[in-house]
Amino acid sequence: MKSPVVKRSIVVAGHKTSVSLEEAFWNGMKEISGLRGLTLSELVGEIDGNRQQGNLSSAIRLFVLDYFRTRASAVTRHDPVEHFSAQAESG
Repeated sequence: MKSPVVKRSIVVAGHKTSVSLEEAFWNGMKEISGLRGLTLSELVGEIDGNRQQGNLSSAIRLFVLDYFRTRASAVTRHDPVEHFSAQAESG
């Protein structure tokens, strides 16, 4: 499944900037910001303030990847039988 890159304007720390991400990453950002009670701009501001290197789009992708990997890991640690059953049924 191809996920084309979507360029969006966003305000980060009072400055308007454009960010190019695949739609799947935008959707992940919306989910995370909603769960945390933040706007997309606020979440991107946090990511921007904490990044060590690289460009903002890369930092966002790594943040989203880490968020969902951590969440998936927590699910498998807390209920490995249910996770194993779900995998067996789907594949």
